[in-house]
Amino acid sequence: MTDSMLAIQQHAFGDPGVLETVRLPVPEPGISQILIRVHATSINPTDWKNRAGKAFVRNLPMILGWDVSGVVESVGLGVTLYKPGDEVFGMLPYPYGVGAHAQYAVGPTRAFVPKPSNLSHVQAAALPLAGLTAWQSLVDTARIDEGDRVLIHAASGGVGHLAVQIAKAHGAHVIGTASAKNHAFLARIGADEAIDYRTVDFANVVRDVDIVLDTIGGDYQLRSLRTLRPGGVMVSTIPRATDGLCEETQRLGVHAELILVEADRTGMQAIADLAAAGTLVPTIARTFPLREAAKAHQAGETGRTVGKMVLETI
Repeated sequence: MTDSMLAIQQHAFGDPGVLETVRLPVPEPGISQILIRVHATSINPTDWKNRAGKAFVRNLPMILGWDVSGVVESVGLGVTLYKPGDEVFGMLPYPYGVGAHAQYAVGPTRAFVPKPSNLSHVQAAALPLAGLTAWQSLVDTARIDEGDRVLIHAASGGVGHLAVQIAKAHGAHVIGTASAKNHAFLARIGADEAIDYRTVDFANVVRDVDIVLDTIGGDYQLRSLRTLRPGGVMVSTIPRATDGLCEETQRLGVHAELILVEADRTGMQAIADLAAAGTLVPTIARTFPLREAAKAHQAGETGRTVGKMVLETI
């Protein structure tokens, strides 16, 4: 194994131009950690928010990225789950466990699960953060059940397109918001109904849903409450309540939950099982070599991506 690696590092907050390709020492796994030779990692909206200094990670210099798919290179003291050569995928602990946008990454052993053999590393790298966000929102928080009516915002996006498939796997009726050009895509991945958010106010046409998954925030949180049946729940992946949210939930007799994704071996294994069965299939919008991380950030910030963007490190 080499003693150095390429990584995407930043020494200041700002636009994609702050991202630099640097060579750094390969980290060593500590107690209960594994060192992974990263084959692929993905870009999520939280990456460009943290890059710009508008989210949680404030320590500089830093290497962004949470999604990892690769091969175990070595293991730390006490690790029995994996051996060198095992293919794994998972999410580094969010938000402060950053470091995936590099050729090697260290993380807690139990943040990872074996990579399904039917997934490439590119496909596997697209799943952890977005998939766990969808799973923890729909399954752990909203407790989705067969026959539930579920409204998913930005349903063709990274979290949204996985949430559609997870909801369908649980027997739900899925309504997705997306631009009209992406409605055929939503139908292909299982959505029962699609609403063009550019021409239709979803809050005027959707009623009596059991669950709303909001990935946008702002007034979407308040408007989404109006679509719920009494006792229904809106789960937002934007963990800041818009003004009046608490009062409106009480007035309407509904619930609102604000979620941040967590590293979770149980959730990762559920995602791996769905992927192995072919029930959960990530859509890869585009791949970039690691050195072109800045270009991936620029493309992602347009907000027009269908599915996920992935960085390949090999």
